[in-house]
Amino acid sequence: MYSMFTSLDGYASDTSGSSDWGGAGDPELHDFAAEQSRGFGTYLYGRRMYETMTFWETALDVPDHPDFVRRFATVWQAATKVVYSTTLDETTTARTTLERTFDPVAVRAWVDTLDHDVTIDGPTLAAHALRAGIVDEVHPYVSPVSVGGGLPFWPEGLRLDLDLLDEHRFRGGALWLRYAVRR
Repeated sequence: MYSMFTSLDGYASDTSGSSDWGGAGDPELHDFAAEQSRGFGTYLYGRRMYETMTFWETALDVPDHPDFVRRFATVWQAATKVVYSTTLDETTTARTTLERTFDPVAVRAWVDTLDHDVTIDGPTLAAHALRAGIVDEVHPYVSPVSVGGGLPFWPEGLRLDLDLLDEHRFRGGALWLRYAVRR
């Protein structure tokens, strides 16, 4: 599964590299994301997304974090993480391995042996997986903002036919959409 935030105009981060507009402080959205993430036993990351997500490794160590932050951190810490990077020297989080190459055929074969769902997070790594045809579902969290440019959520030039399986609307205006990739 490919699951992450996107702006209404299709960007995972804006031109400054920020995705702060993605609903980070929304307790309803965080709790929903934590519940959705419970089935993800493994996260696949590129370097940039991994570095962003390392926040969750120590989030439980800060006693004044809100409960919704603590709930998501618990789910995130329980999962295995695999980081694909040629530039990262080492990982800094538990339950994490570093791989130098992303081989879609090998990844698909490995994922098929697991008894849990796997999510690929980060638009650059996800683009490789989408182009290789190994993503079964796409779960965008669509934020009610148009950022005008940045890092695209969807790979350029790739057509995907999708079937809507589910949706959820948040009071703050965001949407979670669950699509199956039509083969």
